[in-house]
Amino acid sequence: MKTTERTVLVAGVAAAVAVLAARSASAQTNVPKPSYKFEKCYGIVKAGMNDCFSTSHTCGGTATVDKDPDSWIYVPAGSCSKIVGGSTGTKE
Repeated sequence: MKTTERTVLVAGVAAAVAVLAARSASAQTNVPKPSYKFEKCYGIVKAGMNDCFSTSHTCGGTATVDKDPDSWIYVPAGSCSKIVGGSTGTKE
């Protein structure tokens, strides 16, 4: 492999690693509370889309499985009980 090809390859790998690191860092955030009346709805979250911490992770966007009973999202107050699988408390 020529030096130029190696340089391009190394730069490409470095760029890919930087993008993945930035994406991971931006995914791990604490979501601010909404401005409307809300409640936390557990058990309906898609992997990677939770709003905040639980017993298994500490940041929003870090749920690893769909419908994790310990992960929650903010929903308008009174709507969680209308969602199949939704609960306003953790399912211990």
